[in-house]
Amino acid sequence: MVFQLHELTMENVYEVLKRAINSEEGLKSYNLKITDETLKKIAETSNGDVRTALNGLEVAVLTTPMDSDGYIHITNEIAKECVQTRKAIFDKNGDSHYDNISAFIKSMRGTDPDAAVFYLARALNAGEDPMFIARRIVIAAAEDVGLANPLALVIANSAMQAVHMVGMPEARIILSEAAIYVATSKKSNASYLAIDKALSDVQNKDTGIVPMHIRNAPAKGMEKEGYHVGYKYPHDYPNHYVEQQYLPDKMINERYFIPDENIDTSNFQPKGTGHFG
Repeated sequence: MVFQLHELTMENVYEVLKRAINSEEGLKSYNLKITDETLKKIAETSNGDVRTALNGLEVAVLTTPMDSDGYIHITNEIAKECVQTRKAIFDKNGDSHYDNISAFIKSMRGTDPDAAVFYLARALNAGEDPMFIARRIVIAAAEDVGLANPLALVIANSAMQAVHMVGMPEARIILSEAAIYVATSKKSNASYLAIDKALSDVQNKDTGIVPMHIRNAPAKGMEKEGYHVGYKYPHDYPNHYVEQQYLPDKMINERYFIPDENIDTSNFQPKGTGHFG
């Protein structure tokens, strides 16, 4: 049996705080004066966590001296000091951790740098491991940007190394730069599709044997068995390219890498022939 628990709203937390200051078992005996506006600010900062809100209110009451009129006055400034920062919106070890990182990845994939930085901030605010985030950026650079902008992977990998060396809080800047770069880059998943299709064929088909002419012949006499015989060294030919078979006979018509419109093929070899013509 699965129960889905929904977070409390600001109004829910506000009602709990009101109950606390008016209850004999709560803070009523402290002659407390606090405006609805201040209570709502405490409720908003708690981000749906009643315990955080009640703890903040209690700290404010216990650390504020009574005024000359016989009341403890809790102002917005006092409340802010006692509830320093907005409560993390998710537990890094809970389900929301996966929801947030999924939203972060999809925002980079969807070319929305603002959303990517927002979910990055949520993750950091919740205490997420910066290296975990950096690894996700590296994966996105390879999977979603790919050959549309190969520099993205270089930048993402450099960012991961920098995060490892620098640490928080400065690592937030490095992560932001890398996430924005990946998010704003052109996208292509051609490399991702290519390796997955090739893996599927290798795992599920009889793919044949490596052609003899491109096999290695480390020992003397292997040429007599056909190893390496007939291999054409591309650098001996114009434009450093020559047509020859590389795939096994059983896979001769298979294609794995199919460039899409975001991949610049102008520098691809060969020009005008083969797969990239």
